[in-house]
Amino acid sequence: METDVILAHVKERDWLKPYADKILRAADSGRIKLCASCEVILELYYMSIKLGIDMETLLSKVAALISINMDWIPATVEISLTAMTLMLEYNLSSIFDAYYAATALLSDPDRTVISTDSIYGRIPGIKRKDPREVAELL
Repeated sequence: METDVILAHVKERDWLKPYADKILRAADSGRIKLCASCEVILELYYMSIKLGIDMETLLSKVAALISINMDWIPATVEISLTAMTLMLEYNLSSIFDAYYAATALLSDPDRTVISTDSIYGRIPGIKRKDPREVAELL
């Protein structure tokens, strides 16, 4: 799962929030299996600063997120090198997008990223699922 979905959950208001919340509730109850790169937490930090979300709020939201039924995949050397390679090969401008793609390629048997970002369509082997479509199926 990509940061846009998790950020929508963290924010008080976001057009994606109802879908994000539904997906995360489904994961917590075991109806869907999710994984996310630990780099999501770092990107959430940077986005929170940019959006004016205070550290206390961010910390409480992240603490709640890590308690749900979701696998957090650490950034390994292999994932990091794959991310940099993807940036070069597919002209990705975001290291975070590259990490999420690399994590999906190396750690997710389905090689799927739940995201609104169409950048994942550039990378062969990655399947992108729109969170609105995922939420509708739950």
